[in-house]
Amino acid sequence: MTVIIVSTRNKEKLREIKSILGKTIALISLDKIQNAPKIKETGKTYKANALKKARTIFKKTGLPTFAEDSGLEVRALKGRPGIYSARYAGPNADSKLNNIKLLKALEGVPLKRRQALYRCVAVFIAKDGGIKITEGICKGTIALTPKGEKGFGYDPLFIPDGYNKTFGELAERIKNRISHRAKAIRKLRF
Repeated sequence: MTVIIVSTRNKEKLREIKSILGKTIALISLDKIQNAPKIKETGKTYKANALKKARTIFKKTGLPTFAEDSGLEVRALKGRPGIYSARYAGPNADSKLNNIKLLKALEGVPLKRRQALYRCVAVFIAKDGGIKITEGICKGTIALTPKGEKGFGYDPLFIPDGYNKTFGELAERIKNRISHRAKAIRKLRF
């Protein structure tokens, strides 16, 4: 079985990645790596952040490494929160605070003008040091109020195109087929 280090400490994200990949690959999070460095996302793009995370962990472990950076881009907010999605409401904010700030920023904006997309850039560094980079996008709309308990991040607010439910309401198997992260991961072809 292939073993890959996933450059994240986010348990929900790790669970989602495992669900997308199935049981053919063993994934190890940074929580299982002794003295794993904390990596600050200082890049100006998703690609720069994902590359930094992957290269840092590959250099430390020498093992195949997967990293990704993703975010929500809202057209009415000129692409914000973008690469700052996880820290939109501040450096120690959680999903609830980020969702509250997003809804406040969109206050008074009608549903038909709440177009958004989730973007994910995924990086895989193979054992030989070869690098693959892919991108996945999922277009949708930001709901007027949060709905659903599934997923994480902005999932209770994001209604993917072609559906009338948020990612927070959709079955995991559907989300893992259409999401930005699923699309980027499938393109990597581990």
